[in-house]
Amino acid sequence: MKALLLDGIRHFSYVDVPIPSITASDQVLIQIKAASICGSDVHGMDGSTGRRIPPIIMGHEASGIVSAVGPGVRKVAPGDRVTFDSTIYCGECFYCRRGEVNLCDNRRVIGVSCQEYKQDGAFAEYLVVPERIIYPLPEGVDFIHGALTEPVAVAAHALTLARLTPGDTVLIVGTGLIGLLLLQLVRLHTSGTIIAVDIDEKRLALAKTLGADVTLLADKETGSRIKALTHGRGADQAFEVVGSEKTVAAAIEGLRKGGRLTLVGNLSPSINLPLQSVVTRQLDLQGSCAIAGEYPLALELMAAHKINLDPIISKVAPLKEGALWFERLYNREGGLMKVVLEL
Repeated sequence: MKALLLDGIRHFSYVDVPIPSITASDQVLIQIKAASICGSDVHGMDGSTGRRIPPIIMGHEASGIVSAVGPGVRKVAPGDRVTFDSTIYCGECFYCRRGEVNLCDNRRVIGVSCQEYKQDGAFAEYLVVPERIIYPLPEGVDFIHGALTEPVAVAAHALTLARLTPGDTVLIVGTGLIGLLLLQLVRLHTSGTIIAVDIDEKRLALAKTLGADVTLLADKETGSRIKALTHGRGADQAFEVVGSEKTVAAAIEGLRKGGRLTLVGNLSPSINLPLQSVVTRQLDLQGSCAIAGEYPLALELMAAHKINLDPIISKVAPLKEGALWFERLYNREGGLMKVVLEL
């Protein structure tokens, strides 16, 4: 089969590799039809994250058709249209038994190669995954949109953790892919003001069309402008969807006393935290990692057209052109957001 192989730092080859085999009774062989490029893949291709050690076939946001199944598979059959979770969880550890499958002690992320494990991913014609992480695609959700189920579910998980209440004023710092998906989900759950902050005017303009009431270009006055919009208090809830020191600080500054910050971005492995502001203003900080059962909700919202994915998809291209699109995304080409590779 053909695959897009990261075989060096910032270097890809479009190569022939063996079709993966079903080696366990619960495994499913999927013919990949579409796989989207995640920001974590783009950040990882230069070796900086330590999570994409070459050689590795990346890709964890995908959809396709069931090609073959192991003898123990019961819920899907050859010919079914499906997508799948990005995390392979064991289903047996302490966290899995609690339903916190995203925190599984034995979790392996598809398309990741690190010191602990290597798990080839979906930038290939075929992929084998366990049945427990597979979800059928509803009618009306095509393969291109189906490849974005994973980021929609990531946004839905963050929303679940935030526990919004109707009327909450919400601040979203970062209007990249996850930020724009979160924005749409938040709009479905609150009638309050949604404030979006970014350094990119074009992304802010898109945020406006997708439901933001107010968009702010980030600068030194952002905090005071947020307070002016919220009766001098600040937002009830904030989502930080970048993961840098400046953006986390901006989200904290934009919250009211007693407010809640859900941290989704993790671009920087560590940052300085304005601890005194968090403690003296009694802020609630919540981390959000991956997905823990939100796939059905994501697919339901997509099938009902309550999430608009089309403005977020910048390009659909064949897998053989993947190296070109990775490089363009890595260089932060203006106007590029989500690229989906077709097979």
